Amino acid sequence: MTCSVTATSPSVTRAYVGASGFSYAEWRGSFYPADAKPPEFLSHYGQRLSAVELNNTFYRLPAEDQFRRWGDATPAGFRFAIKAPRSISHFGRLDQLGTLSERLAVLGPRLGPLLVRAHDERPRDDGFLQLLLDSLDPTFLVALDLRHPSWEGVEEGLPPNAVRVNQLEGAARFRYLRFSDHPYDDEALARAAETVRGLGVETYCLFAKGQADDHSPAGEPTAVTAERFAHRLTAVGPGTQSENPTQEGGPDG
Repeated sequence: MTCSVTATSPSVTRAYVGASGFSYAEWRGSFYPADAKPPEFLSHYGQRLSAVELNNTFYRLPAEDQFRRWGDATPAGFRFAIKAPRSISHFGRLDQLGTLSERLAVLGPRLGPLLVRAHDERPRDDGFLQLLLDSLDPTFLVALDLRHPSWEGVEEGLPPNAVRVNQLEGAARFRYLRFSDHPYDDEALARAAETVRGLGVETYCLFAKGQADDHSPAGEPTAVTAERFAHRLTAVGPGTQSENPTQEGGPDG
C-alpha cells in the first residue's frame, strides 16, 4: 500500500493489526515456536496480533463450528476480517449471503469487516453493489476490493458501513488498509503508522504476502512485519496522548 496522505496532528485511533492468514507452517521458528502444532497456531498468533484476514473462506465457507473454534482460540478484542466466498463476489450468488451472515454471527464481537474482492476483470456494476449492500445487515462492516479501473469514484456513494480497500478519506466509520508492497523498513512503517494515527476512525491494517508463496516476503513473515508495525503504531511522540489500541482486550475496553 502506498499512502498519499500524511497525518499532521496524530489522534488516538482504534486499530486492529495483523496478517492475511495465519496457518503457515513456514512460520515455525520465526513467528511461532519451533515445536508449535497447527491447531496451536491461532492461539499463539492472537497473543501477539489483534486481527487476521481469513482467506480460506474465499474458496469454501466453513461450518459454523469452525468459526466458533476460531473465536474461542483468540482473546477478547481480537477481530476476524472475513474474505467473502468467491461464489458471492465473483459469481454473484447473493442468495448465499443469508447463510454467510448466520455463520459469521457466532464470532460475536470478534467479527470484523467482510472483505469483498471482486474479480480483477469485473467492470463496475452499481446494481450488483447496491444489492450486495442492501442484503447485509447495516451493522456489518464491508470492505470492497474493487480493482477494475471503472470502479473509480464509487466510494463517493457508499454508506457509512462500507469502504474501499486503502481508501483514506471519506465519511465511512472505518478504514481497511492492506499492505503488500514489501519490504517495509522501519522508516516506511513509521510513516504508515503516522498516517493511521491521524485517521481518527477504527482502522484495520492487514499485511499480505504479495508474490511470496511462503508468506514471508523479503524473508520476513508477514505476521512479523505486522507486529513491527503495531509497535510503531503505538509508539508515542512528544505531546501525543498514549493509548495502545492493539493490546489484548484494548478495543473492548
